[in-house]
Amino acid sequence: MTTDLPRRGPGDDALVTTASPLFADSAADRRIPRSWVVSWALWDWGGAAFNAVITTFVFTVYLTSSLFVAPSVVAAKNAESGSSGPAHAAYDAAVAVLSSGLAWGVGIAGIVVALIAPVLGQRTDGSGRRKLWLGVNTGVVVVVTALMFFVVGTPSYFLLGVALVAIGTVFYEIATVNYNAMLVQVSTPKTVGRVSGFGWGAGYLGGIVLLLIVYFGMVVGDGGLLHVPTEGGLNIRLIALIAAAWTLVFSLPVLFTVPEIPPNARTPRVGFFASYGVLVRDIGRLWKESRNTVLFLIASALFRDGLVGVFTFGGILAQGTFGFTSGQVIIFAIAANVVAGVSTLLSGRLDDRFGPKAVIVTSLTGLIVAGLAVFVTHSLGAGAFWVGGLVLCLFVGPAQSASRTFLARVTPAGREGEVFGLYATTGRAVSFLAPTLFAVFVAVGGAQYWGILAIVLVLAIGLGLLLPVRAPRRR
Repeated sequence: MTTDLPRRGPGDDALVTTASPLFADSAADRRIPRSWVVSWALWDWGGAAFNAVITTFVFTVYLTSSLFVAPSVVAAKNAESGSSGPAHAAYDAAVAVLSSGLAWGVGIAGIVVALIAPVLGQRTDGSGRRKLWLGVNTGVVVVVTALMFFVVGTPSYFLLGVALVAIGTVFYEIATVNYNAMLVQVSTPKTVGRVSGFGWGAGYLGGIVLLLIVYFGMVVGDGGLLHVPTEGGLNIRLIALIAAAWTLVFSLPVLFTVPEIPPNARTPRVGFFASYGVLVRDIGRLWKESRNTVLFLIASALFRDGLVGVFTFGGILAQGTFGFTSGQVIIFAIAANVVAGVSTLLSGRLDDRFGPKAVIVTSLTGLIVAGLAVFVTHSLGAGAFWVGGLVLCLFVGPAQSASRTFLARVTPAGREGEVFGLYATTGRAVSFLAPTLFAVFVAVGGAQYWGILAIVLVLAIGLGLLLPVRAPRRR
């Protein structure tokens, strides 16, 4: 991150670059202190606690575990000798209900985000309170994550757990809108690729470190190396407290280091609901002034849904198709985050040199080829998934990071919050696509591995829509 950046003067601790009017607070020979960049990236490192631990690998897995199934159903299943008997079927049905309930909660949260993200982003642009609202929304995520400690592993606490995950998801996504919009404050056209990649990489690496801590400390075996009691899911509930503290500690630097943006006088001061009318007019103006931005929002919504699908269904496929145990799934997740994090850090240089579109097109092409290879080799066992799955992860991070820098390069100055709000909204608007197609392909094909083709199809559609979009001019 710190090599091959624009030249530094003697004794100077800042990045010296020539700015572009695209970046709202830029001036000639703009100086970006390294402390700003590091502090900004640390928020991503801290946010990995919610992404990796709460919503992906630990807490949501806990919510859909046997602890939340009626004890009588679990006892009948354990007493039944065959795995195809009625007790096993009743247990599988109960777990399916849990998964469906969790999916509904997260889905409702997605709808809320889609409805409010662009308006809130627009209002922070106008008020000059982007950092303030990043702090407020992150604070709510911390509180909600800590409250997950009270979700005891019994069926009566399931709805509380789903509600907390849903609420946390809403505030985390809104905080991400503010965070992404800050990219133009901590970078310039010459460094935006590396800075964005540094942030994404920090998020992946933060997830790795925290997963290693909680897995070996409190999960593996019987309560981990610390031998934490597992009754009522106590070890998992304590992990929620650790995740909350992790998010809090690493979100503070950006709030104290990076300055707040000035108010945007061009944004009209109206009430919350009247902001939707302003938003509609602004989208129309954005279409006229920067049609390329709108086209990219549409294309990226599709391929980003496919990127999310790679991680969402990766663990499911590893266990259901390739025979991984639950512990092996977590070990694979750690390895996957290592690969994705390192490749994302390295891809930032390619982004700044060749442009974000080239990185995205190359990454999506690699994902499609690797996905097809995993599908073809599904009968070869765990080794095939280790190779193919890690190759997939090699391309996921660079595509995510370059997508963010592409948008930063084409967004009109002073409208970053609004456009990144639309970025969140368009992504949420089609977030049903990969899961739905996955279910359809599995149902039609009669086996889980057919779902791989669904993810590949979504990525291919996104790539097809991206190709006509003009690449932003490199500075």
